[in-house]
Amino acid sequence: MSLLRTILLIIISIHFKLAHADQVVLLDTTREATLEWTRYPYGPQAQTPGWVEESFTDFVKGINWRSYVVCDVAYHNVNNWLWSPFIDRGSANRLYIEIQFTIRDCSLFPGNALSCKETFSLLFYEFDAATREPPPWQTDSYRLIARIAAGEGRFNQNSDVDINTEVKSIAVNKKGVYFAFRDQGACISVLAVKVYYITCPAVTENFAHFNETPTGREITIIEKQNGTCVDNAEPYETPTYLCKGDGKWTILTGGCRCKAGYEPNYTNKTCTECPLGTFKSPEVTKCTPCPPNSNASKTGSPFCKCASGYYRHPNDGRHMPCYSPPAAPTNLTLLFVDQTSAIISWSAPAKNESFSSETNSKIYHSDIVYKIKCNICSPNVVYNPSTDTFNETKITLTNLEPVTTYTVQIHAINSVSHINEFKRHSNESSLVAVSDIVFSNTSLLNIPLDLNEVKTGQAEIVFTTESVLLSTVFNLRILAITNKDADLEWDKPVQSDFPLEFYEVGWFPKVELDAINKSALNTKETKAHIVGLLENTEYGFQVRCKTNNGFGSYSNMIYAQTLQSVGSVYDDSVQIRFIAGAIVTGVLFLVIFIIATVYFMRSKHQDDLDKKSTNHLPLPLDYASNEVNSMDTTPIVKKLHLNVTTPLFGNSRSYVDPHTYEDPNQAIREFAREIDANYITIEAIIGGGEFGDVCRGRLKIPPNFVQDIDVAIKTLKPGSSEKARCDFLTEASIMGQFDHPNVIYLQGVVTRSNPVMIITEYMENGSLDTFLRVNDGKFQTLQLIVMLRGIASGMSYLSDMNYVHRDLAARNVLVNAQLICKIADFGLSREIENASDAYTTRGGKIPVRWTAPEAIAFRKFTSASDVWSYGVVLWEVMSYGERPYWNWSNQDVIKCIEKGYRLPAPMDCPEALYQLMLDCWQKQRTHRPTFASIVSTLDNLARQPQSLLTTRPSPESDGNHILDGQRGQNIFISTDLWLEHIKMSRYCHHFKEANLINAQQISRLTAQQLSDMGITLVGHQKKILHQARQLDTII
Repeated sequence: MSLLRTILLIIISIHFKLAHADQVVLLDTTREATLEWTRYPYGPQAQTPGWVEESFTDFVKGINWRSYVVCDVAYHNVNNWLWSPFIDRGSANRLYIEIQFTIRDCSLFPGNALSCKETFSLLFYEFDAATREPPPWQTDSYRLIARIAAGEGRFNQNSDVDINTEVKSIAVNKKGVYFAFRDQGACISVLAVKVYYITCPAVTENFAHFNETPTGREITIIEKQNGTCVDNAEPYETPTYLCKGDGKWTILTGGCRCKAGYEPNYTNKTCTECPLGTFKSPEVTKCTPCPPNSNASKTGSPFCKCASGYYRHPNDGRHMPCYSPPAAPTNLTLLFVDQTSAIISWSAPAKNESFSSETNSKIYHSDIVYKIKCNICSPNVVYNPSTDTFNETKITLTNLEPVTTYTVQIHAINSVSHINEFKRHSNESSLVAVSDIVFSNTSLLNIPLDLNEVKTGQAEIVFTTESVLLSTVFNLRILAITNKDADLEWDKPVQSDFPLEFYEVGWFPKVELDAINKSALNTKETKAHIVGLLENTEYGFQVRCKTNNGFGSYSNMIYAQTLQSVGSVYDDSVQIRFIAGAIVTGVLFLVIFIIATVYFMRSKHQDDLDKKSTNHLPLPLDYASNEVNSMDTTPIVKKLHLNVTTPLFGNSRSYVDPHTYEDPNQAIREFAREIDANYITIEAIIGGGEFGDVCRGRLKIPPNFVQDIDVAIKTLKPGSSEKARCDFLTEASIMGQFDHPNVIYLQGVVTRSNPVMIITEYMENGSLDTFLRVNDGKFQTLQLIVMLRGIASGMSYLSDMNYVHRDLAARNVLVNAQLICKIADFGLSREIENASDAYTTRGGKIPVRWTAPEAIAFRKFTSASDVWSYGVVLWEVMSYGERPYWNWSNQDVIKCIEKGYRLPAPMDCPEALYQLMLDCWQKQRTHRPTFASIVSTLDNLARQPQSLLTTRPSPESDGNHILDGQRGQNIFISTDLWLEHIKMSRYCHHFKEANLINAQQISRLTAQQLSDMGITLVGHQKKILHQARQLDTII
């Protein structure tokens, strides 16, 4: 029972620490025996009783607090102040003050209250030092935090007392702060005051300790904290943790790992020393017994030292066994010998007893190579295999001298042969003792070795070549060789029983071994001059003698290469230049001809189109029988049908759907650039999305990674599902395929460390709809057309890549500091953020107000359905962020679109732009313009600003653009609701003072009336008058 109680107390204490680790309390009046705060007025000269210190007791709740009470409702001009003691802020950046209070209802003082109020003021005064005298009691000396009123804590004599709790916070800079309570005629009891600041608690993560960190001066500011490694650990990347404004840690990067010789304890997050006989190197994750032929004589060993006579392969790592150099080859045998050649064979060294397993034995035998040593062999001797080291067990020697005794050594070498005893003992402090030459299992072949520098096993054999045949020429040599000639010389035969008649000299190109005797000359001298050789060709030369008894045997073959003449090189280069020049000239003529042909055909095509086009600005659409009739209407955008010029060089790309990849990581590797998280600095959290936080940050850019740029950083929430991670990476895979000035640019992704991040360019002005609402009425029409042209250009690029956006809306278009609009939000499978804007079908949710009718009915999304959405975006831009179809339900929107109704022209909208909207809203998707033609139309409008002077007439002459009268009459219920509907509720009191209470009065409003009412903002005047005109039409 006592053990259970002890465990429970430990759990409670741990929970207590965790629960209170986020707050550092600087003042708590509930723990004070007396307060004695400064009050004003105070003393005999005071005109009012002012603040009085007393005890607040509630035996049921166990409360006995010192508190302050004031209730000067019976006095005029009440101005009571209560001043807290000086509170040193310590390391706080932002202070929180929690007040528990009650306020009496003024109804308790009927007829007696001269200045009864139900609020009081909370103020503060920053100071760099405590002072005996309070600051002056003027309002200007203090900064107001808030006027505080009671919520549920207002009471009278017939009700129970409810205690109000109010928490406020302020950013602080100076050494400390005074808080002040100002009463101006209320009946208040300040029961308890607590001042504290919030910290991210001290934690240990990734074997790095992060100290307690106060939050930033603002709620949205994050504080970066560097961690320190725990004992016996070292950083693999600087550990950093970000402290959010709510006192929670987020986005851990970097960390530490246990040093060699120490084992990680993931439960306690400590590094434990390895015991004797074990080691822990970077290659293993925990303390491991020493491998064969090694030992660890002390605790905390990073590796096990090899036993005497054993060595560790430098590429094997410190967790591998130690080996000894190989023994000598066995069964060294002379298989064949004659006058000029010999063949030697041997067996591999015997199995090394140091290998304790079959695996080790295989490793040992697989990396043995051999090297031959013959001290008296001349440089003309040829070895086969010809490499310096080899792994065969047989070798052939040719070009030996007759009747000569040779001593040949065969040396066996493996990957530890280069570690001799001296180097081993001189490197005891090193992790692995190695020489300057580092071998691997594959690099032992064909490398030059000094046998004095390696430890080998060797075997030796001695043999003598046979005597020479009669009449054999010796010592053939080349005296000189040019590009076409060669001079040879040789020695006479050692002995000959027959007189010599002449010598026959033969030569042939080395590549033509079958033509060995096709070129020959005879001479009686022991030298010859050969002419007519080919330049830059390797030849073989042999000589034999002719006696009365016949020809003797050929001498040993020697090889030499003729030289390259300078003249031929020059002639060849000149010839190559002439050929290259002719080819380039021909290609240029061909390109010029093709360009001229293409230009002629396009000019002819453009002339044909100009002849067919009669008027750039079309007639308005006709709404007959509630259907859009486009047969007799010339569309504002020239539609292109199959008259597309084929590019000279094909450089188009097509969009690849990342969902076709089984592994989303493969799509990321193909379409996105991986960025090292060390080059990213997060500065502030600017929002939140479906997957996680959205932050503003900086990205260091190559090549020197000194300069940095602003970027937007989207992070994946820790613990997100695998589907969320796939959707997150899919959006990056989509963005990574696009490169256009009007499409959001993907800088890269971070997938190899946590959290997973998407890095894009930073758009300073945020989403287009919000930006337009904030800047209502501030732009000229040409500026809006430039923004619309950018959106159309980006969508034209996406359409050319066969990508369908499906969710084009002003909220999904971002605006940068230069007012350039860029298409964003490519999460096709994402849920619609605002459920009221979505229409649910069996295929998912659809943003009805922006979606083409065929996409709503049949889920048929094409570039033509994106054009419909673009028409709605065009309406949003011209109405400065007005919500399409206002507060109508989704079902009403769908029914009215099917009947042929369309949105009315925004106020002051040019006729040409509204006609473009109607073209985009053609019911038949094949009748809608393409994005390329929309870009062309907007370019023409920008070049002809006079065409923008004609604005759309009032909707009263075109009733089909709005809902019927019965629906419209229900829109106006009251002035307040109408103003709230059009988001102008701030002017409710202006309309009340002007006594505008019904729809007829509002419909006849003028700009002068609004100015007289005090509504002076031009944008707001336009918006109210525009809505009043629509109200007049409905009436």
